[in-house]
Amino acid sequence: MDTIIAYMTNSQNIVMIVVGIASFITVMALAGPMFANNNLNTRMKSVADERKRLRERQLDEMNKKTLAKQPSSKANFVKKVVEKFNLRKAFEDEETVYKLRNAGFRGQTPIHVFLFFRLAVPILLLIASLIYFFSLSKGNNTTTMKLVYSFGITIIGFYVPNIYLSNAIAKRKEILRMVFPDTMDLLLICVEAGMAIEGAFNKVSQEIAAQSVEMSEELALTTAELSYLSSRKKAYQNFARRTGLEEIKSLTTSLVQAEQYGTPLGSALRVISAENREARMTRAEKKAASLPPKLTVPMILFFLPVIFVVILGPTIMTASKNF
Repeated sequence: MDTIIAYMTNSQNIVMIVVGIASFITVMALAGPMFANNNLNTRMKSVADERKRLRERQLDEMNKKTLAKQPSSKANFVKKVVEKFNLRKAFEDEETVYKLRNAGFRGQTPIHVFLFFRLAVPILLLIASLIYFFSLSKGNNTTTMKLVYSFGITIIGFYVPNIYLSNAIAKRKEILRMVFPDTMDLLLICVEAGMAIEGAFNKVSQEIAAQSVEMSEELALTTAELSYLSSRKKAYQNFARRTGLEEIKSLTTSLVQAEQYGTPLGSALRVISAENREARMTRAEKKAASLPPKLTVPMILFFLPVIFVVILGPTIMTASKNF
């Protein structure tokens, strides 16, 4: 024991030990990175493989939906009519295509069907109105007035497909607007958890499907476009254009700015989520405030007469017996 203590307290031995430790640390600091495994290439390869798998999965899902909606004989007949009368040149424009996408109709078949009905509905209404006014109607209208009425109904027929399309767009926008705050909350949770924007969109599209199929489809399509389009900005713009909602346009603007300038995406998503929840509450309060004026007319027509009968009925019956 005394020998060990004497060895450890010797100044020369202490210097040798310190120099040895320092030399070992220096060698490890210089040579350690050379022996360490470089995982950068492996990690980048795994990311690329994940993007490839995601793209293939999204494309497979889109192909399955496309195969499930193969054109039937009726669709082929509609396509032949559209091509024969060159209806695409007569009625189709860029605005019509975007309106069909806003209504949830994608692909060429809905375009052919829409153009076909723009031609068929006026003709059918013209034939039906002529049959009604000249065969079934017993009015005293002159032939000229019957023709005027028939052509008036025909003109209305030109706008029937557009009216149907506008109603479909309005209903779909309302569905997307109602579910958008919940979508923003889920997207914010995914982003703050460290997920990439593609993975966040993909995850939210799966979770929101039980609440809104429309929003799930849009998010899944955006995920696919983010995977295979050369410009991510184009994918965001397509997402906003397909939906046509101002709330989603604000979201895509924030995503584009975060992509270009590197701004924090979580804070922007948090602000947009809070604004949309407040907007939804404001719309609900507005509907609640509009109920009393709407109930005035039904109350006057249906409630007040019954109240008068219940109150004045016995009095009238008693007075009629006395007199």
